[in-house]
Amino acid sequence: MDKNTTASAPGRESRTADPLGPNSEIGRKLKQYYDDLVHDEVPDRFAELLGQLERAETAQDKD
Repeated sequence: MDKNTTASAPGRESRTADPLGPNSEIGRKLKQYYDDLVHDEVPDRFAELLGQLERAETAQDKD
């Protein structure tokens, strides 16, 4: 038997198919949460504050 695989019990996959083992469900949920955050829109008020900050930095650089 190879080091990277284990004897599979009925209904279970080898480690090579699921490298995270018991942590794979946690990994999937974290990835889903991250993907949701990345695709969320920036609230208008936050976008306005970022714009003000950018303008203030640009004005400071000109001085």
